[in-house]
Amino acid sequence: MTDSSALDPEDRKIVTLARSARARNGVPEGAAVRDETGRTYVAGTVELQSLRLSALQTAVAMAVASGAKSLEAAAVVSGAEAVTDADRAAVRDLGGPATPVLLAGLDGVVHTTVAAG
Repeated sequence: MTDSSALDPEDRKIVTLARSARARNGVPEGAAVRDETGRTYVAGTVELQSLRLSALQTAVAMAVASGAKSLEAAAVVSGAEAVTDADRAAVRDLGGPATPVLLAGLDGVVHTTVAAG
């Protein structure tokens, strides 16, 4: 478990944004990513009959669609115990293998930070 108050303020911001997206949209997960310019992209889980994307995959797609060239960090708020391989792959595709992915519980407390790679 990571003390959220010890996080970099920019990392704390994306965790807060991810938690807000989850609560606001009533979805299982919320996510946020920060690109190379400091812009943030926030999303929730997408569950349509023809399309299913995790919150983190959706946030990465939003960053790409908005012209982001790289990612500095990613955060997901979820009840899951670990970041999925598919989520790490999406972050890695845009940010590279060293991009940190923060996993926070529903309470916003960061439990794990893993590299995308």
